[in-house]
Amino acid sequence: MPTPADYPQAVEILIVDDSRTMRAALRRELETIGFRQIEEAENGEQGLGKLRAREFDLVLLDLDMPVLDGRETLRAIKSDPALLVIPVIVVSGSGQESNAISCIAAGAEDFLNKPFDPVLLRARVVSSVERKRLRDQDRRLVAQLQHEKRLVELEKANSERLLLNILPRAVKERLEAGEKEIADSHTEVTIGFADIAGFSAMARRRSPAEVVALLDRFFLEFEQILEKRGAEKIKTIGDNFMFAAGVPLAQPDHAAIAAACALDMVEAFARIDAMLGTGFSIRVGLHSGPVVAGIIGKKKFAYDIWGDAVNIASRMESTGSPGRVHISKETRNLLGSGFAAEPRGSIECKGIGLVESFFLSRGG
Repeated sequence: MPTPADYPQAVEILIVDDSRTMRAALRRELETIGFRQIEEAENGEQGLGKLRAREFDLVLLDLDMPVLDGRETLRAIKSDPALLVIPVIVVSGSGQESNAISCIAAGAEDFLNKPFDPVLLRARVVSSVERKRLRDQDRRLVAQLQHEKRLVELEKANSERLLLNILPRAVKERLEAGEKEIADSHTEVTIGFADIAGFSAMARRRSPAEVVALLDRFFLEFEQILEKRGAEKIKTIGDNFMFAAGVPLAQPDHAAIAAACALDMVEAFARIDAMLGTGFSIRVGLHSGPVVAGIIGKKKFAYDIWGDAVNIASRMESTGSPGRVHISKETRNLLGSGFAAEPRGSIECKGIGLVESFFLSRGG
């Protein structure tokens, strides 16, 4: 068994006894066997005050004391989460076996009769301090493991947030499930492009920080609209914001979702622009059709979509009008009664030919 010399000098013991003579006797014996950090208290109330003011490794507690006796003091120690880990050895002249049993049942570490046997005192004190040291070591280990577990959970949550910033949730889950390549064909998708008219010219006259802050203000609003409506942001290309509904998961009402997003974007943009006083305007274009979707790249990878439908949607945006949502006939034919479509005429799309188009508004 370790001796007191094996323990650091920081081990602190509190003697709680109303007898000055007994306190002195216990102190002498403790000092004889090597302990030096020893405090005294005349009653339970004074002892509890000292226990709450500083950290102790052991309490030697008398039972019969004025003000607050040993039984009440023991109950107070073991009911306080900050104190209950401190071992308590009851040293009492009440030698009945029932007293020892009741004290052990109340949480005491051990029980010694007065007058105490120095050999027994040494053995019980050293044993109690050693057990507390081991329990403290276990608690520190548990706390460290809990801290490390929390760090792992935080790191995992941060990684998930980062992945969800660049990948749709359904795609992320497929990658985590073990799929090596993501490449899908989607026959029913509505693609949208939103472009800030005049932004490039403005960017040449402003600082990089101002340019980024303005784009962030507008695009953050767009992202919130998509999240609310259930559409996906695909990417940004300069001041052009690309989104889609119907990927990576099929949505029967993909055209209506994308149309609602587009109209919300126009309204949100106008509100923010009026507040900031920038004088910008936005064009939004939509088209519905089949696309191929997948992940490209290994390090700076990205989820993207390709196909004629993407090119037509981009053409709808570039040939649209500021403050309007310009849509193809294919998108208009998929919309329900909640939207109105004003004929615009046919637009030439390179490599495709004429595409009939409309300006979108909310239905009556």
